[in-house]
Amino acid sequence: MATKKTPSTSPARRSRTTAASTAAPAMKGTSRRRPTSATARTPEEVKAIYDACERYVNGHGPRRVATHLAQIPEDTEMDVYGTGGVVAELEGEMARLLGKESALFVVSGTMAQQATLRVHADRRMSRGIVFHPACHLDLYEERAYERLHQLVGITPVHGLEPLTAADLARVRGPVAALVIELPQRELGGTLPTWEDLVAQVTWARDRGAAVHLDGARLWEAAPYYERSAGKSMADIAALFDTIYVSFYKGLGGIAGCCVVGDAAVIDEVAQWRIRHGGRLFGVWPLAASALSAWRERGGNFARYGTHARAIAKELATLDDLEILPSPPETNMMHWRIRGERQRILDRMIDVAREEKVWLFGAPYAVEGPRLQRFEFNVGDATLEVSPKEIRELLARVTAN
Repeated sequence: MATKKTPSTSPARRSRTTAASTAAPAMKGTSRRRPTSATARTPEEVKAIYDACERYVNGHGPRRVATHLAQIPEDTEMDVYGTGGVVAELEGEMARLLGKESALFVVSGTMAQQATLRVHADRRMSRGIVFHPACHLDLYEERAYERLHQLVGITPVHGLEPLTAADLARVRGPVAALVIELPQRELGGTLPTWEDLVAQVTWARDRGAAVHLDGARLWEAAPYYERSAGKSMADIAALFDTIYVSFYKGLGGIAGCCVVGDAAVIDEVAQWRIRHGGRLFGVWPLAASALSAWRERGGNFARYGTHARAIAKELATLDDLEILPSPPETNMMHWRIRGERQRILDRMIDVAREEKVWLFGAPYAVEGPRLQRFEFNVGDATLEVSPKEIRELLARVTAN
């Protein structure tokens, strides 16, 4: 059975901002009272430089109000408490796309996944949920699965090594659900091989557990399985009982997500959406933005991935930069840059000011005094910059 490993990284302080976007102009750690070094800028100065840039290398570029308003067609049909209108249109399209009976729009992925796992646990009268220790549930949700739903997290691997079927074989005791994240953001977009993915799903099925996909970036993972195994997005979806997909991360919508699965399960998830306070009077702006973003960019991720691999090939010659994983398996990758945090940020700002090109903001993770990790996503804006130019700009940032 084929398995893969990626270079391990130590758990580190991570930004709670969305690194999938271009980057927050105000760099974390920059004091509003005074610069933190001789060359550091205030947040206001950084924002001015950011706004003056003409190109943005990461993702789809800046998130602007005008851009998001343009995603909402004038003839959008409104919903009432999440029923009807563009919400029903979006839900229907997601259910058909992923080959499931039903879909539910939820304003938050945190809410969506907690509700879904609660349903799986109640149906199986078990509280154990298995997931990778670097998944969103454990890192960014204040252990809500435990405090709100009395679920018990089971993490069969340590550190930031990918989860494999061999790891799952060591799990003992009852399990309600297995959560698989495709791709794994904390590992730079790493994916299991198709064979190991199937083996992980089979392990859960053999134990009577549900299999849930954290597919916040499913769109980004799909081209990898098409290339490596000839599998479509529908083939991936068929492995899972329930799937969560996000509309603002890789796609660039305003916010929101869908959970898809069997109608009876989704009906129960809808009840938990109410209990979580997520049944709003109208969510049509979010749903309309999501539908527009999906239709505009849903078919572009193979192209984004090709560009990501070309960029990684160019960057491989830089001495003080490491790419995780190498080569990239999606349109995402992490850059580990050796150097002091503030020096790297100062040089990035110099490039932005002199070349009118924004590379990135604060590190995604600080892994030591001289080791910073940045998240990089290829999107529409990245396609406008050649891999060679990106290498030339980064060389100025990483040079000793």
